[in-house]
Amino acid sequence: MEKSVYVREMFASIAPRYDATNRLLTGGVDESWRRRAVKELAPPENGRILDMCCGTGDLSFHLLKTMPSLHVTGVDFCEPMLDGARRRAPKEAVGRDVSFQTADVMAMPFADATFDGAIMGFSMRNVVDIVGTLREARRVLKPGTRFVNLDVSKAPNPLFKRAFDVYFYGVVPFVGGLVGGSKSAYRYLPNSLTNYPGAEELAKRFETAGFSGVRFVRLAGGAIAAHVGTA
Repeated sequence: MEKSVYVREMFASIAPRYDATNRLLTGGVDESWRRRAVKELAPPENGRILDMCCGTGDLSFHLLKTMPSLHVTGVDFCEPMLDGARRRAPKEAVGRDVSFQTADVMAMPFADATFDGAIMGFSMRNVVDIVGTLREARRVLKPGTRFVNLDVSKAPNPLFKRAFDVYFYGVVPFVGGLVGGSKSAYRYLPNSLTNYPGAEELAKRFETAGFSGVRFVRLAGGAIAAHVGTA
């Protein structure tokens, strides 16, 4: 099965319990990582911001909590995940400008230089073409604005990496399978890190895609990384 089809169907299968499972697996610490990603984006007042692979809207809602004047568009190619975002919106984004629409982040239905910033959380590991996705993100950004990618990474400290691997490859599939409702999905999500580039290599791909001023911030001992590039 083509990777994109598999990923879409996999996320559809875990959408109903996705948020609760994430909070359980991270003890809620993932919320602090998203706040840091929004801080790194540094969106302008009243800016138009794109949340790529928005899922159930976590980063979209964090953006609006940080700066209520923003106009946020979330895109994802998994309709059940978007349904979750739309259900959350009336409670978590009351009176704020947020919309969610179906789109593939490798071919988005927006004109060049549309957005004042873009962000993506815990999804780059799942795309078919990382550089292609980064180029598409850069295409829809206005010159001089930022793209921030938040995702799991490979911790540089061998001892910390070993401990994290026990958790990520052992605990996550077991607990995720029980709570999230799909053992295969929570086996895939950790394994998607195996061939994912490390922080330094991902930074190089940002540069290959045309971003400037590329840098990254290691979080959680380097097991999480927030990459920043300027269009």
